[in-house]
Amino acid sequence: MAFASPETKVSKATKVVIVGDSLSAGYGVAKENAYPAIMKKLLKEKHSLDIDILNGSVSGSTTSSLMSRLRWYKKTKPDIVIIALGANDGLRGVPIDVITKNLDEGIEFAKKMSKNVFLMGMLLPLNYGDKYRSEFEKTFVDLSEKHKINLMPFLLKDIAGVKKYNQEDGIHPNPLGHEVVAKNVTKALKKVIDAKNK
Repeated sequence: MAFASPETKVSKATKVVIVGDSLSAGYGVAKENAYPAIMKKLLKEKHSLDIDILNGSVSGSTTSSLMSRLRWYKKTKPDIVIIALGANDGLRGVPIDVITKNLDEGIEFAKKMSKNVFLMGMLLPLNYGDKYRSEFEKTFVDLSEKHKINLMPFLLKDIAGVKKYNQEDGIHPNPLGHEVVAKNVTKALKKVIDAKNK
């Protein structure tokens, strides 16, 4: 398992750390076609905003790796931390209390790294049962309210289940899907960057 090397150079750009799984790592697509790269381009070309993205996303990872990766990136002193983990936990049926504990501890640590923390919510397929699915989805909402952090209710908004936006596995976004994700995340992120720069 390898992470991107933390940057220590001084930069005037807004520094964003993303800690996620295959959805944020860009599984199955070229690096430049994954939403983090597209997001950076959108903010630069359409909004004249410079950002440095440190993408610490690793395919297959779960919330159990959140703390170790946040510790790795702490010295980069990010302006914004994006936590996009939990999908694999849900698909594997990890107990809700375990997922909650991992995210809770990670968010608390991320808040010490940056004043601006984003939590990306996840949803599960209907076949996971109403009880587990509802508790899983509620976890993200509850934690965002508890810690008073930014929440994007569903990272795959507008593309989940839409064939033209996904790869053959029906789970991971294709380049078109990543463009949609990038637009949604950019919209949310821009509000935070604008507020920070005022």
